[in-house]
Amino acid sequence: PGSIQFASSCGPAEAASGSLRPGRSGAMSQFMRPNIILLKDGTDTSQGKGQIISNINACQAVVSIVKTTLGPRGMDKLIEEGGQTTITNDGATVMKKLQVIHPAAKILVDISKAQDNEVGDGTTSVVVLAGELLKEAKNFLEDGLVAPQIIKGYRLACQLALQKLRDLAVDLSEKNTEEKRSMLIKCAETTLNSKLVSDYKQFFAAMSVDSVSLLGDDLAVSSVGIKKVTGGSVTDSMLVDGVAFKKTFSYAGFEQQPKCFENPKILLLNLELELKAEKDNAEVRITDPDQYQSIVDAEWNIIYEKLDLICKTGANVVLSRLAIGDLATQYFADRDVFCAGRVDSEDLERTRRAVGGEIQTTVQGVATDVLGTCGKFEEKQVGSERYNFFTGCPQTKTATILIRGGAQQFIDEAERSLNDSIMIVKRAMRNRMVVGGGGAIEMELSRYLREYARSTKGKQQLVINYYARALEVIPLALAQNSGADGTNILNQLRKKHALGGTEGRWFGVDCINCTITDTFKEYIWEPIAVKESALAASTEAACLILSIDETVKNPQSEKPGGGGKGGGKGMGGMGMGKGKGRGRGPRVFRR
Repeated sequence: PGSIQFASSCGPAEAASGSLRPGRSGAMSQFMRPNIILLKDGTDTSQGKGQIISNINACQAVVSIVKTTLGPRGMDKLIEEGGQTTITNDGATVMKKLQVIHPAAKILVDISKAQDNEVGDGTTSVVVLAGELLKEAKNFLEDGLVAPQIIKGYRLACQLALQKLRDLAVDLSEKNTEEKRSMLIKCAETTLNSKLVSDYKQFFAAMSVDSVSLLGDDLAVSSVGIKKVTGGSVTDSMLVDGVAFKKTFSYAGFEQQPKCFENPKILLLNLELELKAEKDNAEVRITDPDQYQSIVDAEWNIIYEKLDLICKTGANVVLSRLAIGDLATQYFADRDVFCAGRVDSEDLERTRRAVGGEIQTTVQGVATDVLGTCGKFEEKQVGSERYNFFTGCPQTKTATILIRGGAQQFIDEAERSLNDSIMIVKRAMRNRMVVGGGGAIEMELSRYLREYARSTKGKQQLVINYYARALEVIPLALAQNSGADGTNILNQLRKKHALGGTEGRWFGVDCINCTITDTFKEYIWEPIAVKESALAASTEAACLILSIDETVKNPQSEKPGGGGKGGGKGMGGMGMGKGKGRGRGPRVFRR
């Protein structure tokens, strides 16, 4: 009688002691259990639906920055970093310069870089499209739909879109040579439309096509050298069907060398041709002071032997990746041979591809078949610099573009624009399939996916439908950035694509006149590789971010340089900390 019943959660010791009162057993047992610690003290962990939405919000902050750069009327970004100013509207450059530190938002930086390396263009589109897919997914998550269902629907919609894209593409491989060249120029002009050099797009588009046409079958873009020379007009830029590089450092005697040759023999070396001080190389112990002179004479004999062997090859031009000293410079000048030392590795490799020679690491037994040749070699003044030109190469597989212009920032942006244009031409030469630009292909894919969604059942119908709506962000952003009414333009395009059939499928945004136009007839063409890569990359990035439901962040990772302990012992207490930074909520950009 009068006994107390304990809850099953009480331990035997607690029951035996009788120290618990009725109704308090569960509360007390909660405090008696030991805490299990898995992670370091201070480690931040976030999980669940809230974490996914937090990652989406961070990505939206990045997308909002680059979205305004899309299209011919897109705005430029001025980014200052370390005292250097960059003015650009290239998506990959902006993403790289932003120094994003949020782990999820970094995925957008990665897909932008991948798009730039793979096809050269569409770096802004891929980020904007991924951001819009995440924006639509956020609404689903807040309404209670689980992330795996969204991911499944997005991947299915992407497969359908890619298949339809290939069906819609127009094959231009049957055209003749002149029509193919015209097609490549149109693709390059479409790329340059949104760049700072858009006023000179015809000039640079033709230059891009001509430079890639010189590369041979492998189409190695690294064989196109781009050199920047400040001064002059943009139209003073030129394409060299061979190699041109800036005059290297030279010693006394260089001015006595000839600067122009017709059909010269060219020797390429990876060899040093200068005397070295004895103390830098070896320790020599001598018993007689007269022996010192014999050592010096031996060194002179070695370098003279090298120089004699070079001259016996009959070479008129000698280029070396390593230094050519004052002795060798004067020696070559006396024998009417041109020489240049410390030539950049990339320039030397392009010269090898142009003149057909081979780079030698020794001058012993040099055969005549390793020597290269070209139609003409000369050193000319370009702006305020001296440049070495190798032109008229019979088997050239390289080209050089000299960009002229006023401000350094403009020349830098012109280089980035030309790089994108060259990559697009390369892709178009390998795959002659093209589609209409200006948001036309996105609108047509959106219409197709909406029709497909009506034939499906369940939650996937909603997800595919909203994937189709996300595709419309490209024409909408193009219209808004051009100053047009985005909603009105979008409604007109929906009507055209819904009623036009084969004739209306290529209607897109006319950013110049703020209306809609048949982009295919206006020659606003894009290689299919650009759209394939953009669709696949943006969908995968969105699915990857949606699949992350937990983030574990060590406070050490907030420190620049990672999680190691600070080992510096600077003066005045600097560098003595242990690197335990204080994170106050997630940050997207580095301060």
